Amino acid sequence: MHAWEQIQQSIDYIEDHLDGDISIEELSDKAALSPFYYQRLFSRLVKKPVAEYIKLRRMARATELLLESRKRILDIALSLGFSSHEHFTKTFKKTFGMTPVQYRAHPQALNRMTKPELLLNYVLIDEGVPLISEGIVLEVSRQTLVKPLHFIGLEQRMPVSFVQDLGIKSGIDPLDGLWKEFHRIKTTVLGLDDSAEEIGVSHQCEDPGFFTYFAGSRAESATVLNRCASWDLPAGEYAVCTFEAENFNALVMDALYKAEQYLYGIWLPRHKLASEPFCAERYHSHSSETTTMEVWVKLAQEK
Repeated sequence: MHAWEQIQQSIDYIEDHLDGDISIEELSDKAALSPFYYQRLFSRLVKKPVAEYIKLRRMARATELLLESRKRILDIALSLGFSSHEHFTKTFKKTFGMTPVQYRAHPQALNRMTKPELLLNYVLIDEGVPLISEGIVLEVSRQTLVKPLHFIGLEQRMPVSFVQDLGIKSGIDPLDGLWKEFHRIKTTVLGLDDSAEEIGVSHQCEDPGFFTYFAGSRAESATVLNRCASWDLPAGEYAVCTFEAENFNALVMDALYKAEQYLYGIWLPRHKLASEPFCAERYHSHSSETTTMEVWVKLAQEK
C-alpha cells in the first residue's frame, strides 16, 4: 500500500466519525503509522494539520446541516462533536465570518475545506477513460474548436491567492455575488437567452498578483453594453475535463476544485502538455438540477 493510501484511509475514517472524539493515536493506527510520522505525512498531503482539518470538515458539514435540517442549532452542534452551542457558534463565526443563525437566515455560497481524494494526485488516466472516485467521476479528452465562441457577461478582479486557497480555505465565496448579478441582468438587461450555455473564465490581467474572472453566457451578437464585458473562447485544440457530482453545490464547490487540480497537477504535466493562460468552466446552466460540467484549457502550441 502506498503512503497516500494509508492517509486516505484515515481521511475516510474522519469523515465517518465527525460526530465523535477522534484521537491522533486512533488515526495513526488506522494508517499503520507512528503518530509522529502520521501527522507529518498528513500535513504534507492534505495541506492542513490533522486537528485543523477535522475542525474545518466539521464546519463544512455544518453548512449543509444548517440548511438541510430543521434541527436546533444546539442539536447540530452536539451531532458534530461540540460540547456547547457557544463553542459551535464561535468556531463557525471564526471560520465563515457569520454566526450559524445568520447563515441559516440568509444563506450564502461558502468556500470550505474539501475532503481530499488523494488518488487524484497520483493516478494517471488515458484520454476517454473515466476516473471514478468518491464524490466525483471525471474524464479527460482532447477536442478541437473550429471557430471562436462569443460570450457576454461581467468581470471581476481576483487575487491569485484565491485560486491557491481553493479547497483548503473557508469563507464567503467572493464570486457568488458576480454570478448572482449576472443572472439578475442576463435576460432583462443583456437580452441573452435564459437557456444559453454559461461560462466562467479565469484569465490573466495586467495587475501583478491578480487575475480576472469572467462570468457570462453564449451570445450570437458581439454587441457589448458599457457595464458589461465579453470573452471569446478561441479556436484551437483543447484538453477538456468532463466531470459530474451528486448535486450542483457539490459540482461547483468540491468537484470543480478537484477536477482543476487533477487536470493541471497530473494530466497535463504527465502527458507533457502545456496550456495557454486561461481556464474556462463551461456550464449547461446554473440550475440546481445541473450535475455535469466541463473545464476547457487550450493547449499551447509547441515552439
